[in-house]
Amino acid sequence: MVAKISTLNMSHEEWLEQRQKGIGGSDAAGIIGLSAYSTPYSIWADKTGRVPPKEDNEAMRIGRDLEDYVAKRWEEKTGKKVRRCNYILRNDEYPFAHANIDRDVVGENAGLECKTTSVMNLKKFKNGSYPENYYAQSVHYMAVTGADRWYLAVLVLGQGFYDFVIERDEDEIKALMEAEQNFWSYVEKDTPPPFTGLDPDSETLKVVYRDSNDDAPPVNLFGREQDIQNYLELKAQKKELDKSIKYYEQVLQNDLGANERGICGIYTVNWKTQSRAAHMVKASTFRKFEVKKAK
Repeated sequence: MVAKISTLNMSHEEWLEQRQKGIGGSDAAGIIGLSAYSTPYSIWADKTGRVPPKEDNEAMRIGRDLEDYVAKRWEEKTGKKVRRCNYILRNDEYPFAHANIDRDVVGENAGLECKTTSVMNLKKFKNGSYPENYYAQSVHYMAVTGADRWYLAVLVLGQGFYDFVIERDEDEIKALMEAEQNFWSYVEKDTPPPFTGLDPDSETLKVVYRDSNDDAPPVNLFGREQDIQNYLELKAQKKELDKSIKYYEQVLQNDLGANERGICGIYTVNWKTQSRAAHMVKASTFRKFEVKKAK
């Protein structure tokens, strides 16, 4: 059974409170390792109130402001009709999850997710593909709503409009819901999930433990000797690896000399002159070095 909580007269603070009570569609990708911006730990810190709500930014504002345009553009392209869904949806089968969907599709057991993204992400839509985090979000919504399919409409600003259909897959839903339930157990126990080594974990730790206590006694790190040794050994290896990488860059750059491009079998080596403009400052030039392997 799907329960509905109206958002029509809900304040932003109330909406944030509801959001913390479960896993939303935008959390799904981070929980299963498909997001560049969130991890299980960063989401856990948010759900347990250890970090402040994410501040609004220009990308978020653009996405909200253009949501209606994207929905109308999708209607125009597909001939289908949609309506707003002013509810937070919850499913008894998955009490740890909720959905705040963009649109219902009229006459179908389906929904529509509206996305707006930068031209920098254009390559992610080549050959009919789309970002994995969009897929995870759509699967999450199908799980909570019981929908048969989810439509995805994406506006790449100034470059193109793309639409996709994601059909319901029970195996995918089962796998995602099991991962989300496992994650939610960390929230319920107030115990952090394993770290990933990715930047969102580091950035979240800086916020959670922003202030230090000079008066506190040293923490007993009993049992962490191997971790400390591994850390120091990896740091030493990284230093040597960075030095080796620079060596091969220097060899290849010397081979190219003033030339911008070199070829060796399936590899292309580029060392191109580029310019970097700075506000109120004369543009600087530099040569960007890269090695590519033929696909």
